[in-house]
Amino acid sequence: MKIGIIWDLDGTLLDTLQDLADGTNHALRTHGLPERTIAEVRQFVGNGARNLIIRAVEGRADVDAVLDSFYEYYNVHCRDKTGPYPGILDALAELGKKYPMAVVSNKPDSAVKPLCDQYFPGLYARGEIAGCPRKPAPDMVYQAMEAIGVESCIYVGDSEVDITTAKNAKVPCLSVLWGFRDRDVLIGAGADHFCEAPGMLVQTIEAIINE
Repeated sequence: MKIGIIWDLDGTLLDTLQDLADGTNHALRTHGLPERTIAEVRQFVGNGARNLIIRAVEGRADVDAVLDSFYEYYNVHCRDKTGPYPGILDALAELGKKYPMAVVSNKPDSAVKPLCDQYFPGLYARGEIAGCPRKPAPDMVYQAMEAIGVESCIYVGDSEVDITTAKNAKVPCLSVLWGFRDRDVLIGAGADHFCEAPGMLVQTIEAIINE
């Protein structure tokens, strides 16, 4: 069986938190709403831009209007303060020698593609688009597996949404601990494989594949 690796993006491959917070706070300021802290935004992310804004707004303004302001800012500034976590590029280079890989994200596709083109050129990457259910539905994972020509995969992510996505897709999930959720939260969501640092990704993924 041909096995691939499907990666989440935010909090797994890229540290996007500051740019997401900046985009959120720009949108909130535009509509006269109080700004959110980095810690708050860290808890809000993981299930798409709309849910990020719904949580940030808390019913105090029209979500669609605030979301439009977020997109307007974030699509221009999504690379200002974002970059790969230390060690990620080395891990991907090593794993890419043996396994087809792809990125799937609940981030808007308009941001996912330029980010991946810059940092992970050549990887199949897709974000949230109309007509395809976002994670935790398995559709994006299945489409990525088909695109890279694999029959199964290891799914790597940092959140509860990623754990549920992998379960729905009936594939193993590796939960990373440098992202947007703490170990206790991941354990509570049913995580059973963990990676503490990008430098351990290769050996950890190989161990899961060889189980």
